[in-house]
Amino acid sequence: MTVLVIAEHDNATLKGATLNTVTAAGRLGGDIALLLVGSGAGAAAEAAAKLAGVAKVLLADSVAFADQSAENVAAQVVSVVSASGGSITHVLAPATTFGKNVLPRVAALLDVAQISEIVAIESADTFVRPIYAGNALATVKSADPVKVITVRTTAFEAAGEGGSAAVEQIAPVADSGLSKLLGRELTKSARPELGAAKIIVSGGRGMGSGENYRAVLEPLADKLGAALGASRAAVDAGYVPNDYQVGQTGKIVAPQLYVAVGISGAIQHLAGMKDSKVIVAINKDPEAPIFQVADYGLVADLFEAVPQLTASV
Repeated sequence: MTVLVIAEHDNATLKGATLNTVTAAGRLGGDIALLLVGSGAGAAAEAAAKLAGVAKVLLADSVAFADQSAENVAAQVVSVVSASGGSITHVLAPATTFGKNVLPRVAALLDVAQISEIVAIESADTFVRPIYAGNALATVKSADPVKVITVRTTAFEAAGEGGSAAVEQIAPVADSGLSKLLGRELTKSARPELGAAKIIVSGGRGMGSGENYRAVLEPLADKLGAALGASRAAVDAGYVPNDYQVGQTGKIVAPQLYVAVGISGAIQHLAGMKDSKVIVAINKDPEAPIFQVADYGLVADLFEAVPQLTASV
């Protein structure tokens, strides 16, 4: 049995979500093959070869993969699975934007069902995944010959180094020509990436405006070395860009410390952050649902409490 992990990378380095997915793959008990699809991605492949538990790295390197379009990556994955002669029984990818874009296409092409955002593995064919915004857990058993699975990375530790896998060049598939990348607009910040940050400071509708959000939360985040997040209400109100959003329709995070400021705690937001190790909530409404999951709660006016907290850090 071989478990194929689809690596998320930028051609130079592996994304952190790939490391968590490798750990999940290790729970299945088979050999782990890591597929890296890119252009000029030798450095990322070498980094992948050092991951503990990875038996081999398959590198599909072609200019057709420069943009890593979902159509081309999915075609390459299906090609690898088909060429394995049935030895590949599982295909795993992180439940990030990348994985959610690629794996449904893979599942459709293989004519199997996808199992989304697993948080635990009971056996090679039985998995646990959250449903109803994380309020219930479903145990799913699959009889498909190939299990196509996305992994909620916050549920698994990141794999460490210590491996010495061989890097094997494989034949890249031809460009499908179905899509073309016209450009990217990237948000650049000196702060940690939201999905990988150990400390996150988030603001909600209670911030009142984007100006208040920046004036109140940025000094605290700077002192803590934290990433900035937000509830969907704050994003919808235009306080911050949508890449700040934490929740069911945003990013799923599990930092060491999550500070929720002016966030009521709608179920969609809780689904994205309730696995945080320590949750601190500041809200003037003592009945706010956020206090039900908070380890520490402060019922206070955030415009008074947060500056005092910042000054004392």
